[in-house]
Amino acid sequence: MKVSIIQCSLALGDVEKNFHTIEEGIRDASKEKPDVIVLPEMWNTSFIFENIENLADLDSKRAKAFLSNFAKEFCVNIVGGSVASKRDGKLYNTCYVYDRAGKEIASYNKAHLFSPSREYGLFERGNQISTFEIDGVKCGVAICYDVRFPEWIRKYALADVQVLFLPAAWPTVRSLHWDILNRARAIENQMFVVAVNSTGQAPSVQFGGRSAVIDPWGEYIIKPDTINGIKTGEIDLSVIQNIRAYINVFKDRREELY
Repeated sequence: MKVSIIQCSLALGDVEKNFHTIEEGIRDASKEKPDVIVLPEMWNTSFIFENIENLADLDSKRAKAFLSNFAKEFCVNIVGGSVASKRDGKLYNTCYVYDRAGKEIASYNKAHLFSPSREYGLFERGNQISTFEIDGVKCGVAICYDVRFPEWIRKYALADVQVLFLPAAWPTVRSLHWDILNRARAIENQMFVVAVNSTGQAPSVQFGGRSAVIDPWGEYIIKPDTINGIKTGEIDLSVIQNIRAYINVFKDRREELY
C-alpha cells in the first residue's frame, strides 16, 4: 500500500483558503500515484472555536462532494482527515473516507474530546470505532486525542485492523508525546499507524507537524519533520505477519485478568 500524507499549514477560520490548500495538496499527492491520500484534522476551519457554528460544513455537504470528486478524478482512496460538521443542529469533528470510485465507505466522529480546551463544550462525542477496507486491507481511523487512550486503539487491533489512520491538530509543545504515543500504539497493537498533523497557528497554539508512517516494529517509514509538503511511503503488510509470528502478543493476552 502506497500512502501519501499532506502536511500543511491551515488558516484559522478561513474556509475558502483551506479548501484551496487541500485541493492543491491532493493534486500534488496524486502525482505520486498513491493508493491512499490522507489529510489532517479539521482541515476546513483549522482548530477554531469562535464562530465555529457558522463555519462548520452543514451536513458535511461541501466536504463530502469535494472528497468524492477528487477520489474519483484521481482513482485514489482518500482518508479525509476530519472536518467541522454541523448535523441536526449539533457539531461534530468527523472523518470521511472515500474509495477510488468516489464512494463514501466510512465515517468516524471523534470519540475523545480534549477537555483542557473545552472541546467537549462544542462538539458531540462519537461512540463507535470505524473500520473499513482499502483495496482489501482492513483499516481504521481515529482522531488526534484518541491516541492517548490505548483501550480505544486496542479495539481496532482486536477488530483485525492492519493500518490505523490518525489525522490530528497536535500542538508543537507536546510533540514529544505525539511521537511516543504514535510509536507506542503501533508497537503494542502490531499495526501500521499513519499519523497526519497540520502546521500553522491558532490563537494560543502552534501546530507541530511531525506527520509520520510507523510500522509495527515502531520504525519510521516516513520520518517526522516540520516541513510542509507531500510525504509518500510504502507499507509492506507482510511485516504484520512476520512480527506476529515472532512476538504474538494477541495469542499471549490474558483477557481474564483485564
